[in-house]
Amino acid sequence: MRRRVWKTAVVLGLLATLAPGASARAATGSGTGAGTEPAPLERLFDNRAVSDDARPAEADFDGSGGSLSAQDLTAAGWTPGRALTVQGARLTWPRRTAGEPDNVRANGQSVRVRGRGDALVFLVAGTAGTDAVGSGTVRYAGGARSTYRLTAPDWRTGPLATKAVALPRVNTPGGQLAERARLYVVTVPVVQGREVSSVTLPRNRDLHVFALSVRSGSQGWTGSWATATSGYSAVGPWTDRTLRLVVHTSAGGPRVRIRLDNTFASAPVRVGSATVALRAQGAAARSVPVPLSFRGAAGTEIPAGAQAFSDPLGFEVPADTDLLVSFHLPGTVSAAPVHRLAQQTSYVSEPGDHAGDGSAAAYTSTITGWPLLTGVDVGGGPGSVVLLGDSITDGDKSTPDANRRWPDVLADRLRSQNAVPRYGVLNQGISANRVGTDVYPGDGVSTSSGGVSALHRLDRDVLAQSSARTAVVFQGVNDVRWGASADRVIAGLREIAARGHERGLRMLVATIAPCEGEARCTAAADAERSAVNAWIRSNEEFDGVLDFDAVLRDPARPSRMLPAYDSGDHLHPGDAGLEALAESVDLRLL
Repeated sequence: MRRRVWKTAVVLGLLATLAPGASARAATGSGTGAGTEPAPLERLFDNRAVSDDARPAEADFDGSGGSLSAQDLTAAGWTPGRALTVQGARLTWPRRTAGEPDNVRANGQSVRVRGRGDALVFLVAGTAGTDAVGSGTVRYAGGARSTYRLTAPDWRTGPLATKAVALPRVNTPGGQLAERARLYVVTVPVVQGREVSSVTLPRNRDLHVFALSVRSGSQGWTGSWATATSGYSAVGPWTDRTLRLVVHTSAGGPRVRIRLDNTFASAPVRVGSATVALRAQGAAARSVPVPLSFRGAAGTEIPAGAQAFSDPLGFEVPADTDLLVSFHLPGTVSAAPVHRLAQQTSYVSEPGDHAGDGSAAAYTSTITGWPLLTGVDVGGGPGSVVLLGDSITDGDKSTPDANRRWPDVLADRLRSQNAVPRYGVLNQGISANRVGTDVYPGDGVSTSSGGVSALHRLDRDVLAQSSARTAVVFQGVNDVRWGASADRVIAGLREIAARGHERGLRMLVATIAPCEGEARCTAAADAERSAVNAWIRSNEEFDGVLDFDAVLRDPARPSRMLPAYDSGDHLHPGDAGLEALAESVDLRLL
């Protein structure tokens, strides 16, 4: 019942008009930007952000002579007129040569934008030295409108954890500065089901807009498998190698597509070909792998910070089955976005394109992470439940190659019942992840694989997931173990709930499990954990509570895990404990 209340509140909030007392149905052209005929964004460009390295004075992005390097953008794969997919949205980098106007300083302009979907997607940056913030208006076919609030982080000081791309230098008339120039993709909700006709930009001339589109959503798809990029790590190096990654489906369907992400990267990555097959055993397929395509081509190049979806493929994907997703890397890849703790063996070939091989003969090396691949969607279905968590959700200490993580057991339960939709289950756990602190800084090659914070990855790992319906947040133990206060964790959880509800998701939260006996689970940390749990049990921000603390704790000593559930390190449940978590979930809450 609570879900309906939240969804109604979201829709009513989005349809609130600028004129007090006016109905959404009656709203027309009054307010910011009224009377201005909407124009394509590129016709409104009034600022020069990009300069050639040899002529830095031809652009002045920030009013102080600073600009983006055209050469650095090209090196990142962000070339003029190139279509980029980021967070599931298609954006086009301005088709402008260096020194030409290539962005809009937001000043209430009315922009022609068409489409139906779940979000507006802006490619932006601020130039005020801090966040550039402002409110604008979305107009829909038929006259209704809604308001939105847009925040553009600063191009030189904003968080690297949430940037779409970072460039290594800033151009100035006095020479290049070795600073990271950032661009950001920011999404804001729209009323789903209504056709957007135009967007009025905020009034803040320090807020620069390079591109704008409506994210069409993922109607007709259900997320069956997903993982979160936990860092940007040294790999291989792989030259002319094929990766064959093993993933386990939750939901099945008659069509399939994959998602590859070049998250956190500074350079493009080239995929020469890709296939999908049902797994027999090891790296061997049951039958000849079926080729995938990308916008009609056999392969694709993914710019830094962007992603690529394969074209829909008629391929029957069974539920609860291992898939082999294979892709050839024709160039040299020495670093890549990786999910480190896969708890699953995958394979690397000898030199050559072996994506189409049914045999395992060429796959002579193994890896235990998932590079580049972040999602597998299947056609149809009811949508997905997204589990945002840390190492317990990631499956640390579960039996490798056995799919005994608690999200796997939850998927088993959903498939074997009819009381609620048989959702896909997307595991977005990252070992060592925290609610409010970045473990991986969000930029550069690093040995750290704890990911950016839950707050910083929420848009990418939850809100942009295919047909997400419900999210479960099970995090906080790493925050309190590393000294965060209960108040800080609670503030982060509140923000996650609010942002999820803003997009119409049902939001559930789980209590933090006990961990007495682990080195960092001190009495002080346990006091903060208990305070967070007390808030979770009584909170009204989330739509439901999963009391995982009560499931795992030892009744004789509630600050520690029941020995039968303990993997042995006192922090992570073993297979029995993970199964107990999944079995405790009231499926009706989903």
